[in-house]
Amino acid sequence: MYGEAAQAPDAVREQLRVNATRVAQLTARLRQAPPRAVVTCARGSSDHAATFARYLIETRLGLLTSSAAPSVSSVYAARPDLAGAMVLAISQSGASPDLLAAVSSARAAGAHIVALVNAPDSPLAQLADDLLPLCAGLERSVAATKSYIASLAAIVHLVADWARDAQLAAALRQAPELLERAWQLDWSAAVTRLTPANNLYVVGRGLGLAIAQEAALKLKETCGLHAEAVSAAELRHGPMALVHAGFPLLIFSQDDESRAGVVQLSGELAAQGADVLLAGAGAAGATILPTQAAHPVIEPLLFAQSFYRMANALSLARGRDPDRPPHLHKVTETL
Repeated sequence: MYGEAAQAPDAVREQLRVNATRVAQLTARLRQAPPRAVVTCARGSSDHAATFARYLIETRLGLLTSSAAPSVSSVYAARPDLAGAMVLAISQSGASPDLLAAVSSARAAGAHIVALVNAPDSPLAQLADDLLPLCAGLERSVAATKSYIASLAAIVHLVADWARDAQLAAALRQAPELLERAWQLDWSAAVTRLTPANNLYVVGRGLGLAIAQEAALKLKETCGLHAEAVSAAELRHGPMALVHAGFPLLIFSQDDESRAGVVQLSGELAAQGADVLLAGAGAAGATILPTQAAHPVIEPLLFAQSFYRMANALSLARGRDPDRPPHLHKVTETL
Protein backbone atom coordinates (compact mmCIF):
# COMPACT_ATOMS: atom_id res chain seq x y z
CA MET A 1 0.00 0.00 0.00
CA TYR A 2 2.76 2.43 0.95
CA GLY A 3 4.78 1.83 -2.21
CA GLU A 4 1.79 1.98 -4.53
CA ALA A 5 0.32 5.14 -3.01
CA ALA A 6 3.71 6.82 -3.42
CA GLN A 7 3.47 6.14 -7.17
CA ALA A 8 0.35 8.29 -7.62
CA PRO A 9 2.25 11.38 -8.91
CA ASP A 10 3.89 9.37 -11.68
CA ALA A 11 0.57 7.73 -12.53
CA VAL A 12 -1.09 11.11 -12.98
CA ARG A 13 1.81 12.39 -15.09
CA GLU A 14 1.54 9.39 -17.40
CA GLN A 15 -2.23 9.62 -17.57
CA LEU A 16 -2.16 13.28 -18.62
CA ARG A 17 0.27 12.40 -21.41
CA VAL A 18 -1.60 9.33 -22.65
CA ASN A 19 -5.09 10.83 -22.50
CA ALA A 20 -4.45 14.30 -23.92
CA THR A 21 -5.72 13.49 -27.42
CA ARG A 22 -8.43 11.12 -26.20
CA VAL A 23 -9.91 13.74 -23.87
CA ALA A 24 -9.73 16.52 -26.46
CA GLN A 25 -11.55 14.42 -29.05
CA LEU A 26 -14.17 13.21 -26.60
CA THR A 27 -14.96 16.64 -25.16
CA ALA A 28 -15.22 18.19 -28.62
CA ARG A 29 -17.98 15.69 -29.38
CA LEU A 30 -19.64 16.27 -26.01
CA ARG A 31 -19.75 20.02 -26.59
CA GLN A 32 -21.22 19.49 -30.04
CA ALA A 33 -23.85 17.00 -28.85
CA PRO A 34 -24.25 17.33 -25.05
CA PRO A 35 -25.80 14.38 -23.22
CA ARG A 36 -29.14 14.96 -21.52
CA ALA A 37 -27.66 13.67 -18.27
CA VAL A 38 -24.64 11.84 -16.87
CA VAL A 39 -25.04 8.56 -14.99
CA THR A 40 -22.09 7.24 -12.99
CA CYS A 41 -21.60 3.51 -12.52
CA ALA A 42 -19.04 2.16 -10.03
CA ARG A 43 -18.45 0.23 -6.81
CA GLY A 44 -16.19 0.74 -3.78
CA SER A 45 -13.41 3.30 -4.13
CA SER A 46 -14.45 3.92 -7.73
CA ASP A 47 -17.92 4.90 -6.53
CA HIS A 48 -16.31 7.44 -4.22
CA ALA A 49 -14.59 8.87 -7.29
CA ALA A 50 -18.05 8.97 -8.88
CA THR A 51 -19.23 11.18 -5.99
CA PHE A 52 -16.41 13.56 -6.87
CA ALA A 53 -17.51 13.43 -10.53
CA ARG A 54 -21.08 14.30 -9.65
CA TYR A 55 -20.13 17.42 -7.71
CA LEU A 56 -17.62 18.54 -10.33
CA ILE A 57 -19.87 17.94 -13.36
CA GLU A 58 -22.90 19.59 -11.79
CA THR A 59 -20.99 22.62 -10.47
CA ARG A 60 -18.78 23.18 -13.52
CA LEU A 61 -21.09 22.08 -16.34
CA GLY A 62 -24.57 22.38 -14.84
CA LEU A 63 -25.39 18.91 -16.14
CA LEU A 64 -27.62 16.62 -14.08
CA THR A 65 -25.54 13.72 -12.77
CA SER A 66 -26.84 10.66 -10.94
CA SER A 67 -25.38 7.44 -9.57
CA ALA A 68 -26.64 4.21 -11.08
CA ALA A 69 -27.51 1.30 -8.81
CA PRO A 70 -25.95 -1.71 -10.59
CA SER A 71 -28.44 -4.07 -8.92
CA VAL A 72 -31.23 -2.48 -10.97
CA SER A 73 -29.78 -4.33 -13.97
CA SER A 74 -27.84 -7.23 -12.46
CA VAL A 75 -30.46 -8.37 -9.91
CA TYR A 76 -33.80 -6.86 -10.92
CA ALA A 77 -33.20 -7.00 -14.70
CA ALA A 78 -34.83 -3.57 -15.11
CA ARG A 79 -34.03 -1.46 -18.16
CA PRO A 80 -34.13 2.30 -17.46
CA ASP A 81 -34.36 4.56 -20.50
CA LEU A 82 -30.85 5.96 -20.94
CA ALA A 83 -31.14 7.17 -24.53
CA GLY A 84 -29.15 10.37 -24.88
CA ALA A 85 -27.39 9.91 -21.54
CA MET A 86 -23.68 9.48 -20.94
CA VAL A 87 -22.70 6.67 -18.59
CA LEU A 88 -19.40 7.29 -16.81
CA ALA A 89 -18.18 3.86 -15.68
CA ILE A 90 -15.23 3.88 -13.27
CA SER A 91 -13.30 0.76 -12.29
CA GLN A 92 -9.83 -0.40 -11.34
CA SER A 93 -10.22 -3.92 -12.74
CA GLY A 94 -13.08 -3.49 -15.20
CA ALA A 95 -14.18 -7.02 -14.36
CA SER A 96 -16.94 -6.96 -11.72
CA PRO A 97 -19.97 -8.86 -13.10
CA ASP A 98 -22.63 -6.47 -11.78
CA LEU A 99 -20.80 -3.44 -13.17
CA LEU A 100 -20.51 -5.12 -16.56
CA ALA A 101 -24.20 -6.04 -16.49
CA ALA A 102 -25.18 -2.47 -15.70
CA VAL A 103 -22.99 -1.03 -18.44
CA SER A 104 -24.18 -3.59 -20.99
CA SER A 105 -27.78 -2.74 -20.12
CA ALA A 106 -27.07 0.99 -20.40
CA ARG A 107 -25.44 0.50 -23.78
CA ALA A 108 -28.45 -1.46 -25.03
CA ALA A 109 -30.70 1.33 -23.71
CA GLY A 110 -28.93 3.90 -25.88
CA ALA A 111 -26.36 5.39 -23.52
CA HIS A 112 -22.93 6.62 -24.56
CA ILE A 113 -20.40 4.70 -22.47
CA VAL A 114 -17.24 6.45 -21.23
CA ALA A 115 -15.00 4.14 -19.21
CA LEU A 116 -12.30 5.23 -16.77
CA VAL A 117 -10.51 1.96 -16.13
CA ASN A 118 -7.06 0.88 -15.05
CA ALA A 119 -7.07 -2.34 -17.07
CA PRO A 120 -7.28 -1.21 -20.72
CA ASP A 121 -7.83 -4.78 -21.98
CA SER A 122 -10.64 -5.50 -19.50
CA PRO A 123 -14.25 -6.42 -20.40
CA LEU A 124 -15.38 -2.95 -19.32
CA ALA A 125 -12.89 -1.28 -21.64
CA GLN A 126 -14.22 -3.37 -24.50
CA LEU A 127 -17.78 -2.23 -23.80
CA ALA A 128 -16.87 1.46 -23.89
CA ASP A 129 -17.52 3.91 -26.69
CA ASP A 130 -14.70 6.01 -25.28
CA LEU A 131 -11.91 4.74 -23.05
CA LEU A 132 -9.78 6.88 -20.73
CA PRO A 133 -7.09 4.63 -19.22
CA LEU A 134 -6.18 5.45 -15.63
CA CYS A 135 -2.52 4.52 -16.24
CA ALA A 136 -1.96 3.64 -12.56
CA GLY A 137 -0.09 0.45 -13.42
CA LEU A 138 -0.23 -2.79 -11.46
CA GLU A 139 -1.81 -2.46 -8.03
CA ARG A 140 -1.30 -5.53 -5.80
CA SER A 141 -2.52 -4.22 -2.45
CA VAL A 142 -6.20 -4.91 -1.83
CA ALA A 143 -6.59 -1.26 -0.84
CA ALA A 144 -6.82 0.87 -3.98
CA THR A 145 -4.72 4.02 -3.65
CA LYS A 146 -2.98 5.30 -6.77
CA SER A 147 -5.86 4.06 -8.94
CA TYR A 148 -8.31 6.14 -6.87
CA ILE A 149 -6.24 9.30 -7.23
CA ALA A 150 -5.82 8.51 -10.93
CA SER A 151 -9.61 8.25 -11.22
CA LEU A 152 -10.02 11.70 -9.68
CA ALA A 153 -7.37 13.12 -12.02
CA ALA A 154 -9.10 11.64 -15.06
CA ILE A 155 -12.41 13.18 -13.96
CA VAL A 156 -10.77 16.59 -13.53
CA HIS A 157 -9.12 16.25 -16.95
CA LEU A 158 -12.43 15.39 -18.60
CA VAL A 159 -14.41 18.19 -16.95
CA ALA A 160 -11.73 20.88 -17.31
CA ASP A 161 -11.46 20.22 -21.05
CA TRP A 162 -15.22 19.85 -21.52
CA ALA A 163 -15.87 23.17 -19.73
CA ARG A 164 -12.89 24.87 -21.42
CA ASP A 165 -11.68 25.81 -17.93
CA ALA A 166 -8.09 26.88 -18.55
CA GLN A 167 -7.43 27.64 -14.87
CA LEU A 168 -8.49 24.16 -13.78
CA ALA A 169 -6.52 22.54 -16.60
CA ALA A 170 -3.39 24.42 -15.52
CA ALA A 171 -3.95 23.36 -11.91
CA LEU A 172 -4.23 19.73 -12.98
CA ARG A 173 -0.89 19.93 -14.78
CA GLN A 174 0.68 20.95 -11.44
CA ALA A 175 -0.99 18.06 -9.59
CA PRO A 176 1.86 15.51 -9.88
CA GLU A 177 4.33 17.84 -8.17
CA LEU A 178 1.77 18.79 -5.53
CA LEU A 179 1.00 15.13 -4.88
CA GLU A 180 4.69 14.56 -4.21
CA ARG A 181 4.64 17.36 -1.63
CA ALA A 182 1.42 16.06 -0.06
CA TRP A 183 3.02 12.63 0.36
CA GLN A 184 5.74 14.14 2.56
CA LEU A 185 3.40 15.82 5.05
CA ASP A 186 3.40 14.64 8.65
CA TRP A 187 0.05 13.28 9.78
CA SER A 188 1.51 11.35 12.73
CA ALA A 189 -0.83 13.25 15.08
CA ALA A 190 -3.70 11.37 13.46
CA VAL A 191 -1.89 8.04 13.94
CA THR A 192 -1.43 8.79 17.64
CA ARG A 193 -5.06 9.85 18.13
CA LEU A 194 -6.64 7.01 16.13
CA THR A 195 -4.53 4.04 17.22
CA PRO A 196 -6.73 3.36 20.29
CA ALA A 197 -10.00 4.36 18.60
CA ASN A 198 -12.91 2.03 17.86
CA ASN A 199 -15.30 4.34 16.00
CA LEU A 200 -15.12 7.66 14.19
CA TYR A 201 -16.83 9.90 11.69
CA VAL A 202 -15.03 11.03 8.55
CA VAL A 203 -16.53 14.30 7.38
CA GLY A 204 -16.44 16.33 4.17
CA ARG A 205 -18.71 18.44 2.03
CA GLY A 206 -19.02 18.94 -1.71
CA LEU A 207 -15.95 17.64 -3.50
CA GLY A 208 -14.49 16.74 -0.11
CA LEU A 209 -17.29 14.26 0.61
CA ALA A 210 -15.70 11.90 -1.92
CA ILE A 211 -12.48 11.92 0.11
CA ALA A 212 -14.38 11.35 3.35
CA GLN A 213 -16.07 8.31 1.78
CA GLU A 214 -12.76 6.94 0.56
CA ALA A 215 -10.99 7.56 3.87
CA ALA A 216 -13.76 5.82 5.82
CA LEU A 217 -13.49 2.76 3.59
CA LYS A 218 -9.72 2.60 3.96
CA LEU A 219 -9.94 2.93 7.74
CA LYS A 220 -12.34 -0.02 7.79
CA GLU A 221 -10.41 -2.31 5.49
CA THR A 222 -6.82 -1.54 6.48
CA CYS A 223 -7.15 -0.45 10.11
CA GLY A 224 -10.15 -2.38 11.42
CA LEU A 225 -11.82 0.86 12.47
CA HIS A 226 -15.58 1.38 12.33
CA ALA A 227 -15.51 4.59 10.31
CA GLU A 228 -18.58 6.26 8.85
CA ALA A 229 -18.43 8.91 6.13
CA VAL A 230 -20.84 11.77 6.78
CA SER A 231 -21.56 15.00 4.94
CA ALA A 232 -20.84 18.05 7.10
CA ALA A 233 -24.39 19.15 6.33
CA GLU A 234 -25.95 15.80 7.25
CA LEU A 235 -24.01 15.45 10.50
CA ARG A 236 -26.45 17.83 12.18
CA HIS A 237 -29.42 15.71 11.04
CA GLY A 238 -29.11 12.89 13.56
CA PRO A 239 -25.51 11.58 13.51
CA MET A 240 -24.46 14.40 15.88
CA ALA A 241 -26.25 12.53 18.66
CA LEU A 242 -23.39 10.01 18.83
CA VAL A 243 -20.70 12.65 19.28
CA HIS A 244 -19.44 12.82 22.86
CA ALA A 245 -16.31 13.96 24.68
CA GLY A 246 -13.30 12.29 23.11
CA PHE A 247 -15.23 11.01 20.06
CA PRO A 248 -12.86 11.24 17.06
CA LEU A 249 -13.73 12.97 13.80
CA LEU A 250 -11.47 13.27 10.75
CA ILE A 251 -12.66 16.30 8.77
CA PHE A 252 -11.62 17.44 5.28
CA SER A 253 -12.16 21.04 4.10
CA GLN A 254 -11.07 22.15 0.65
CA ASP A 255 -10.82 25.91 0.03
CA ASP A 256 -14.13 26.51 -1.74
CA GLU A 257 -17.63 27.71 -0.89
CA SER A 258 -18.11 24.84 1.57
CA ARG A 259 -15.20 25.82 3.82
CA ALA A 260 -16.93 28.33 6.10
CA GLY A 261 -19.61 25.84 7.11
CA VAL A 262 -17.13 23.01 7.65
CA VAL A 263 -14.87 25.22 9.80
CA GLN A 264 -17.83 26.39 11.88
CA LEU A 265 -18.92 22.79 12.44
CA SER A 266 -15.37 21.75 13.37
CA GLY A 267 -15.16 24.48 15.99
CA GLU A 268 -18.52 23.52 17.47
CA LEU A 269 -17.53 19.85 17.68
CA ALA A 270 -14.23 20.68 19.36
CA ALA A 271 -16.04 22.93 21.84
CA GLN A 272 -18.23 19.93 22.76
CA GLY A 273 -15.08 17.99 23.63
CA ALA A 274 -14.87 15.89 20.47
CA ASP A 275 -11.40 14.94 19.20
CA VAL A 276 -11.37 16.83 15.90
CA LEU A 277 -8.64 16.16 13.32
CA LEU A 278 -8.98 18.83 10.63
CA ALA A 279 -7.28 18.82 7.22
CA GLY A 280 -7.38 21.84 4.93
CA ALA A 281 -8.43 24.57 7.36
CA GLY A 282 -8.11 25.77 10.94
CA ALA A 283 -10.62 25.82 13.79
CA ALA A 284 -10.31 26.54 17.50
CA GLY A 285 -9.73 23.38 19.52
CA ALA A 286 -9.06 21.15 16.53
CA THR A 287 -5.84 19.28 15.79
CA ILE A 288 -4.70 20.67 12.44
CA LEU A 289 -3.27 18.20 9.93
CA PRO A 290 -0.86 19.87 7.48
CA THR A 291 -2.02 20.11 3.87
CA GLN A 292 -0.69 21.35 0.56
CA ALA A 293 -2.60 24.38 -0.76
CA ALA A 294 -3.83 24.19 -4.35
CA HIS A 295 -6.78 24.91 -6.60
CA PRO A 296 -9.88 23.86 -4.60
CA VAL A 297 -10.67 21.08 -7.09
CA ILE A 298 -7.15 19.67 -6.78
CA GLU A 299 -6.96 19.86 -2.99
CA PRO A 300 -9.11 16.73 -2.45
CA LEU A 301 -6.59 14.68 -4.46
CA LEU A 302 -3.84 15.96 -2.18
CA PHE A 303 -5.87 15.17 0.95
CA ALA A 304 -6.23 11.59 -0.27
CA GLN A 305 -2.49 11.28 -0.88
CA SER A 306 -1.57 12.51 2.60
CA PHE A 307 -4.28 10.33 4.11
CA TYR A 308 -3.01 7.15 2.42
CA ARG A 309 0.41 7.49 4.01
CA MET A 310 -1.22 8.04 7.40
CA ALA A 311 -3.60 5.09 6.95
CA ASN A 312 -0.74 2.76 6.14
CA ALA A 313 1.10 3.85 9.32
CA LEU A 314 -2.08 3.58 11.37
CA SER A 315 -2.72 0.06 10.12
CA LEU A 316 0.74 -1.02 11.22
CA ALA A 317 0.36 0.78 14.56
CA ARG A 318 -2.82 -1.21 15.18
CA GLY A 319 -1.02 -4.48 14.41
CA ARG A 320 -2.64 -5.10 11.04
CA ASP A 321 -1.37 -5.82 7.52
CA PRO A 322 -2.52 -2.96 5.26
CA ASP A 323 -1.95 -5.02 2.11
CA ARG A 324 -3.99 -8.06 3.15
CA PRO A 325 -7.21 -7.11 4.96
CA PRO A 326 -9.17 -10.10 6.25
CA HIS A 327 -11.95 -11.55 4.06
CA LEU A 328 -11.19 -9.26 1.10
CA HIS A 329 -9.83 -9.78 -2.42
CA LYS A 330 -8.38 -7.36 -4.96
CA VAL A 331 -11.20 -7.87 -7.50
CA THR A 332 -14.63 -7.93 -5.89
CA GLU A 333 -16.94 -9.94 -8.12
CA THR A 334 -20.35 -8.71 -6.99
CA LEU A 335 -23.14 -10.51 -8.83
